[in-house]
Amino acid sequence: MPIHPAARDQAGAVVVTGMGATTSLGGDVASTWSAMLAGKSGVRLLADDWAQALPVRIAAPAAVDPASVVGRVQARRLDRCEQLALVAARQAWQDAGPPQVAPERLAVCVATGIGGLSKTIEAYQTLNERGWSYLSPYTVPMMMPDGAASWISIELNARAGVHSPVSACASSTEAIGYAMTLIRSGRADVVVAGGTEAPIISLTVAAFTQIRALSYRNDEPERASRPFDAGRDGFVLSEGAGIIVLESAEHAARRGAAGYAVAAGAGYSSDAHHLTQTDPEGTGPACAIRAALADARIGPEHVVHINAHATSTPYGDAAEAAAIRRALGESASRPVVSATKSMTGHPLGGAGAIESIAAICALRERVAPPTINLEEPDPAITATGITLSSEPRELSTRPGTAVLTNSFGFGGHNVTLVFTTGGAGR
Repeated sequence: MPIHPAARDQAGAVVVTGMGATTSLGGDVASTWSAMLAGKSGVRLLADDWAQALPVRIAAPAAVDPASVVGRVQARRLDRCEQLALVAARQAWQDAGPPQVAPERLAVCVATGIGGLSKTIEAYQTLNERGWSYLSPYTVPMMMPDGAASWISIELNARAGVHSPVSACASSTEAIGYAMTLIRSGRADVVVAGGTEAPIISLTVAAFTQIRALSYRNDEPERASRPFDAGRDGFVLSEGAGIIVLESAEHAARRGAAGYAVAAGAGYSSDAHHLTQTDPEGTGPACAIRAALADARIGPEHVVHINAHATSTPYGDAAEAAAIRRALGESASRPVVSATKSMTGHPLGGAGAIESIAAICALRERVAPPTINLEEPDPAITATGITLSSEPRELSTRPGTAVLTNSFGFGGHNVTLVFTTGGAGR
């Protein structure tokens, strides 16, 4: 039965009709979600030669090599982040029906934080060692930040627009919010949206190590990412992609498509505080949360679950807890707050889309995934009154029909999305 949203009138409603993902926990949505509920970690010790020279030697690579899925020939034309995106997009498109939609009414909005960096470095090495004539003719498409979105648009024949927001670790969340705008404004009926990242290379690991952003727990990789825990010491780089198909409720209803959830609200703000650190008071993130709730036309009392940005950094996690309290007020203890980066690691620009999918799964199954490695919650965080859990938490007994997902990025980017049940669905 198709969703008939309650969050806004039928003419302006946006529904999620398809989902796809490939992460450090699994090669699709089902395996990723199952691993989350089981509290599994995708973090491991790196065996690469380049990693042995660095003080941080852990990361969370994709559980399934995307090159093995897209095929050897096509893989040679794509950066790894593009491969991941294409895998997730194909899954989402098939999961959605696939929709029968005119090319002029179909758009793509797929983001990345740093894009095809691995192939850029590889091409530079080839240039220096062998000369310009040995460069692949696909070097430029592999370097382009909008490469993933462009490949998807070509495969799906999407002609209503191809977009690729770049806003650091908030990139894919912003892409989904922009996709909602495309549909609400009447510029598209269907948008394939999300994000991707493949940052596990020597330069990226070394650069994030240099600014002391990463965990140094090489001797216990699975316990390294520990959001909200008193012993957290930084995040763990990971790779992956999350893609969803967004559709106007009218279009979905016409083709009899059932939706997973209503994409009900999006909120944005900027910190104007520091290039790499969140405002410790959480003022900017709180503004984004409030704006998203206002856009969804619901109050804080309707929120049952929050998939937090929580990367496992000392400053960031505390600031987010303060922001949730600031934004939700007396309702701050009502939702169960989960930090799934404790399991997936942090796929930078791909994080928000993967976490949106996790939030939608939580809403659909009425269970919040755990935050693993939460052995000693930080007293400063628990003092805010937010509800944390190291185990899966049933949501069926909690009144409310909305979930939030937060994403914050270097440069002061803050984006919050709201998903609601809005009526009957899958």
